[in-house]
Amino acid sequence: MFRIIEHTADVGIEAYGKTLEEAFENAAKGMFSIMTGGGKIESKVTKEIKIPFDMDIEQLLVDWLSELVYIHDVEHLVFGEFDVEINEKELRAKAYGEEYDISKHGYGMEIKAVTYHMLEVKKDKKGYVVRCLFDI
Repeated sequence: MFRIIEHTADVGIEAYGKTLEEAFENAAKGMFSIMTGGGKIESKVTKEIKIPFDMDIEQLLVDWLSELVYIHDVEHLVFGEFDVEINEKELRAKAYGEEYDISKHGYGMEIKAVTYHMLEVKKDKKGYVVRCLFDI
């Protein structure tokens, strides 16, 4: 689904999916795995997210992950499952998770921001691969 990329002062993910939506879902799962140290996240809360899409798919990936970081920072939520739909106008998603609890979820790395360094969204024979680094 995803792999963690080590970088000199950052950490990142490379996520895969048969569809673009699945790759975006797996990128979000990878990001929260980094943030929680891989702790189990139950689906107790559903958050609906809408992000405008102007046909720049790499920018949409940054916007998607940045919105999730913002929700985590402001509402103290962590997510483990996602349903993403992308059309020509917007990304619409449901994120399923719960309030962050260090005793349950552990402590991973604090992600400050999604960066543009090594940002990539590409399609291959198997589906989609997305890559991005996070400022920690």
